[in-house]
Amino acid sequence: MKIFKKIIFGLLVFIGVLSLGFVIWGSTPARPMPEAISALSNSDEVKVETGKWLVFTPVSNSSATTGYIFYPGGRVDYRAYAPMAKSLAQEGFLVIIPRMPLNLAVFGINEAADVMAAHPEIKHWVLGGHSLGGSMAASYVYEHPGQIDGLVFLASYPADSNNLSNYTGKVLSVSASMDGLATPDKIAHSVGLLPDRTEWAVIQGGNHAQFGWYGPQKRDNAATISREEQQKEVIQATLNLLININQ
Repeated sequence: MKIFKKIIFGLLVFIGVLSLGFVIWGSTPARPMPEAISALSNSDEVKVETGKWLVFTPVSNSSATTGYIFYPGGRVDYRAYAPMAKSLAQEGFLVIIPRMPLNLAVFGINEAADVMAAHPEIKHWVLGGHSLGGSMAASYVYEHPGQIDGLVFLASYPADSNNLSNYTGKVLSVSASMDGLATPDKIAHSVGLLPDRTEWAVIQGGNHAQFGWYGPQKRDNAATISREEQQKEVIQATLNLLININQ
């Protein structure tokens, strides 16, 4: 009986240590670069609110009817995507980036529901994400048909269990030729999981980490274009989809 109790105690300690380690791991995301922090300041064109969500509201178009919810990549500080969000807001779109529990979108798949509930003035919603964030955005769209008008994947794709080939909204997949994580082969595999009318954009020379502003990433390849160049292509492709939906 004493041996049994010791075994149970040992297992509980082991599980506790693992859990603590996981929490610490999830609580230490890739930090935002200075450019990302700078994008959190208000400007003449965009009002920025920080907190549980990063909210980028266009000043010149306070009556925006199309909104973009963006899920961050796994273990990436949500502020790392502020420059992209601010650029899109400057074009007249409400952009919101939720802060994910433990910086992992898998624990915040339904954040989109709370965002939409808080902004009933928005008629059309687009949901997107980078890497893990994009996969979890796809999971939300799969589980909530009819709620989201557009879906954006940045270096990402849906899980095999989330087949969206019959999805009626607009879909954009932006990948990079030098991506060492969401490799070209993995992106190609996702073709059958998305609608035939999906728009595909490949950033030549881009890599995985340059979809945000958080520095280099393990297992990624070196990019042959600048982060600024890659971001410009990402923003323009996303903007085209938002404009199309807003019409």
